[in-house]
Amino acid sequence: MIVFLTAFFASVLAVWLIIRSEHLHHHLTADSDLDGVQKFHVVAVPRVGGLGILIGMLASASWLSLLLAAPPYQTWLLLMVASPAFFGGITEDMTKRVGVLPRLLLTMLSAVAGYWFLGAALTRLDLPFIDRLLSDWWPVSLVVTAVAVGGVANAINLIDGYNGLAAMVAAGIALCLAFVGWMLHDSFMVVSCLSLAGALFGFLVWNFPFGRIFLGDGGAYFVGFLLAELSVLLVARHPHVSAWFPMLLLFYPVFETLFTIFRRMSLHARSPGHPDACHLHQMLYKRAVRWHVGTRDPQHKTLRNALTAPYLWALWLVSAIPALLFWRFPALLMLSCLGFAIVYVWLYMRLLRWRTPKWLILRRR
Repeated sequence: MIVFLTAFFASVLAVWLIIRSEHLHHHLTADSDLDGVQKFHVVAVPRVGGLGILIGMLASASWLSLLLAAPPYQTWLLLMVASPAFFGGITEDMTKRVGVLPRLLLTMLSAVAGYWFLGAALTRLDLPFIDRLLSDWWPVSLVVTAVAVGGVANAINLIDGYNGLAAMVAAGIALCLAFVGWMLHDSFMVVSCLSLAGALFGFLVWNFPFGRIFLGDGGAYFVGFLLAELSVLLVARHPHVSAWFPMLLLFYPVFETLFTIFRRMSLHARSPGHPDACHLHQMLYKRAVRWHVGTRDPQHKTLRNALTAPYLWALWLVSAIPALLFWRFPALLMLSCLGFAIVYVWLYMRLLRWRTPKWLILRRR
C-alpha cells in the first residue's frame, strides 16, 4: 500500500505544480484547439498529465529503493524501456508535429527493449497452432509482441476523449493485474501495477471531473505501454494465467480501435488515421448525455464532458468482471470477449440509429 500512496501523492503534487505553473509553459503544453472534431473542452488546459504520472512512478520506485536492501531493478528497467513511448507522446504534446506512425514506432521500440531486457515476450495466445509458431520462432514472437504492445498503447490513446475516461479505465486494469499478481505471489507485478494505479488516481484528482489537465499523448502512450507490457509479463511469468485474461481486461480499448478501423475503411472509405467524432464515447456524449441541452454555458459543457466517462466505466466492467472470475480459463474468457463485442456493437448501432435506450438518457431534472 505504501507504493500506491507514494505514487498517488507524488502524482497529485506534480500535476498541481504543472497546473500552477501553466503561465510559464502555456505556449508549449496547452491544448488550444477548442474547435477540433474530437475536442469537447471549453478552455485551453495543459495536456502533459503524463509527466505527473511518470513522476509519481519514479517517486514510488525511489521510495521502494530506499526501503529495500536491493534496488528493485526490474521496476527501474520497466520505466527505462518505457521512455521511447513516453518521449514520442510528450513531444507531440508540446510540438503538435509528431504523427501517429512515429509515436507507434517508438512504442514498438519500447516493446522490443522490453522483450530483450525484461523477457516480456508473447510466446502463447492459448491457440495451439499460433502458440507453436510463437514458441518455436522468436522473430515471430518479437514482431507479434511489438505490434500487440504498440496497438494497446494506441488503443488507450484512442479512448482518451473525455475527463476521467482513459485514466480510470487504465487504473482499473492495473488494479486487476495487481490482484492476480498478488494471488500468484508476484511482488514485481503487484508493486508495478499499484504504482501505476496510484499515479493514475493522483492525476484523476485534477482531471476528473473539471478537466484541469489532460493525459495527453505522452500520458496515453506511456500508460498504454505499461499496461500492455505488464500484461505480457504476467502471461510470460505464469504459464497457468490465460493470455486471454489481460486481453479481456483491455478488450474495450482494443475493440474500440479495431471497430474504428473497420468503420473508417469499410463504411466511410477513409484512412484509419482520419479523425472523426464517431467513437462510442462521442456518440454517448451526443445522444445520451443531455445535461442542459442547447446551452453554451462553459460550466454546463464541462458537466456534460464529465458525465460521459461513467457510461464507459460501466461498459468496461462488462469485460473486467468475467476477466477476474475466469482468469485461468481460456474458453470462458474468449466467450466473454465475444459477449462484450456483441454488447458494444448493439449499443453503437442503437446510438447510430437514434434509438438510444431510455435508461441511458440523462436529463437535467
